[in-house]
Amino acid sequence: MTVTEQDRDVLARTLWGEARGEGLAGMVAVAWTIRNRVDDGKDKSWWGEGYAGVCQKPYQFSCWNRNDPNYQFLSGARAIPFRELAQCRIAADQVIDGKVADPTGGATHYYATTMPKAPDWAAKAKRTLKLGNHVFFRDVP
Repeated sequence: MTVTEQDRDVLARTLWGEARGEGLAGMVAVAWTIRNRVDDGKDKSWWGEGYAGVCQKPYQFSCWNRNDPNYQFLSGARAIPFRELAQCRIAADQVIDGKVADPTGGATHYYATTMPKAPDWAAKAKRTLKLGNHVFFRDVP
């Protein structure tokens, strides 16, 4: 699969929206969750096509929902601080280029522990990692 500059930019912006407070390790874990969706054999209409398609597929990553406070930054209406976006770009590039191993054990889902309650799907999924404020899962029904 060809990875475009747009894929790299959208992944970095998604990491900013989803995991900017989690440090490089947390951003890498979220990026791997996205890569696992990109690489999954499911019909592309399920996850989306490529990194940008997966990140921006409606209701997959809440930071891209128009009512999310992060959306103004991700869409470019407001600027993400340069250094913050640069750190996100490093994590995105490391994962896309295969320079770091998958710490999530093949996770395709995660949720933030700051949510009021865990999503219903988490009860029947295989938990693979807890890192910072995120819990990662695979084999989600």
